[in-house]
Amino acid sequence: MGTGKRGLIATAVAVVCAVTVLAAPGTAFANPTPSPTPSASPALAAGKDLEAVRKKLDKLYRAAGRATDEYNAAEEKADKQSAEVVELAKKIVKGQEKLRKLKDRAGAAAAAQYRGGGLPPEAHLVLSDTPQDFLDGAGRVREGHHATKGMLGELTRTQEDLEQYAKDASAQWKKLEAGRKAKAAAQKKIEKQIAQAEKLESALQKEEQERLAELEKEAANKAQTAWLDSGILDEIDGKASEQGKKAVQYATAQIGKPYQWGAEGPKTYDCSGLTSQAWISAGRGIPRTSQEQWKRLRHIDIQDMRPGDLIIYFGDASHVAMYIGDGAMVHAPRPGRTVTIAGAGTMPILGVVRPDADTGAN
Repeated sequence: MGTGKRGLIATAVAVVCAVTVLAAPGTAFANPTPSPTPSASPALAAGKDLEAVRKKLDKLYRAAGRATDEYNAAEEKADKQSAEVVELAKKIVKGQEKLRKLKDRAGAAAAAQYRGGGLPPEAHLVLSDTPQDFLDGAGRVREGHHATKGMLGELTRTQEDLEQYAKDASAQWKKLEAGRKAKAAAQKKIEKQIAQAEKLESALQKEEQERLAELEKEAANKAQTAWLDSGILDEIDGKASEQGKKAVQYATAQIGKPYQWGAEGPKTYDCSGLTSQAWISAGRGIPRTSQEQWKRLRHIDIQDMRPGDLIIYFGDASHVAMYIGDGAMVHAPRPGRTVTIAGAGTMPILGVVRPDADTGAN
């Protein structure tokens, strides 16, 4: 990115920090000034531990994020298995049609033999007017035998193919059913965790909710400050590839759209739905889930990170964001939040992956 672009991002980050509360809300991208602590409400004075509430909410939403990855993985497998079942069904239909035609041919051959009286070659020799007539007839008989033998072999192979297709279809169907059950189980987990989190938040008074937002902001600021104080940003100066620029452009264009688990746009997204669709828009298909993105995409050292690369968070790879430069990333945080810009170091980084194979940059 050029100096002008870096300045725009820095300005955008400052605005976001001032007005937005994220999964790690109001993230700062430089050493933040500690936020003033509002006076405690009667409920807080009575000893309500909002920091414990914040940690509990974080735990619930992270569990929902893991379950969302399970749901997305099950959905991806189900789509693949459904396609395989359809292809097998097409093969079965074609095989049945081929078998019908072969049986018709076999029936026609049997009828022709019957009309010829089914006489053995020796009888035809006796009945032939000349030896040459017999030899011509014997040649046709041998050709007929070979043709019949070949047709019977083809009939057998076609029947065997049909049996195998049927077994494969049955196996894929069982996998599909298992995948649907896994998907339903993951959905129940997601809904349960989100319902518990929403219940916990709704029990808070307005002043407590405001203080909770401040605590979330402070926790994010603290994490980002520690990351920046390591000097890591001085080492990160990679420039985006052409595909990376397109991916960043797509992802940042979604800012303000709501988070929704299992969503891939265009109106709502979950974390990996945003990153996968951004790269699809850039002409590069990548795995659907954050865990598969971590497993299957090329790993990059953090200091080599460039805009468009994906940052994978937490030890279980349950969250993903897209690096956009200047220590910032764009992501879909969690239920109740929108796609937004945040500090790249506001959550524990597991590692960085690069979707595009292009090692050069512009």
